[in-house]
Order: sequence, then C-alpha cells, then structure tokens
Amino acid sequence: MNQASEIPVKDLKSVLQQSLPPIPAKRYFTIGEVGDLCAVKPHVLRYWEQEFNQLKPQKRRGNRRYYQHHEVVLIRRIRDLLYNEGFTIHGAKNRLQELESQWQIRSELEAVLSILSSTSEKKKVTN
Repeated sequence: MNQASEIPVKDLKSVLQQSLPPIPAKRYFTIGEVGDLCAVKPHVLRYWEQEFNQLKPQKRRGNRRYYQHHEVVLIRRIRDLLYNEGFTIHGAKNRLQELESQWQIRSELEAVLSILSSTSEKKKVTN
C-alpha cells in the first residue's frame, strides 16, 4: 500500500495545500508562473477569468496576461474553494462576494472606531 492511499482525504488536501510554493516578491507574474505557483493549468486560469469578475490580469504585448500579487492570492483562494472545500463555481463566486462584503463592513467599522477613538481622545484633552 502506498503512502498516499493511507492518508485520509481531508489530510491529503491539507498536505497538497501546504505544498504550494511561496509567492515571490515580484510585481507581475506570467500565466505560466501563476499556474506553477497555484498548481493550476493556464487554460483553467483563462476560464476562471471569465467566471470570476474580480480576476482581471493586465494584458500587454500580444495579449499576454500579467497577474499582480493580489490576483495570485485570489487565485489560490479560488483554487482552495473549488478543489479543497468542494464549492461549485457558482458557490465559490457567492462565497467570495460574501467575504468581500464582510471585508467592506469591517473596514467601515474600523473607520468609525477610529473616528470615535480620536473624538474620545479630544474630549479627554479638553476636560
């Protein structure tokens, strides 16, 4: 019996997730580099561009795609949702929108908290 068949599926998924290489500190990545960094083939990345409107690589020189760091992180998240968490494309889109909404709400709450804190500090100084 080989070792891979002895590992429970859930643990195997976490092993595969951990095996992704670190994202280098570069400004732009080609589709081939992103494929290697995310363990996804280029044709899958091109398909995901059509499905996930958050994914918009820059296109230059003969329509070549150049991805930025935040897009590589997003692709890894999409990959995780689809391959590890079992989401459908539609479900992954919804989940990403939920996370984006939560992030927006959190940002707004942090801004309000900052304003309240500064107002509170000003009141302490004037009293």
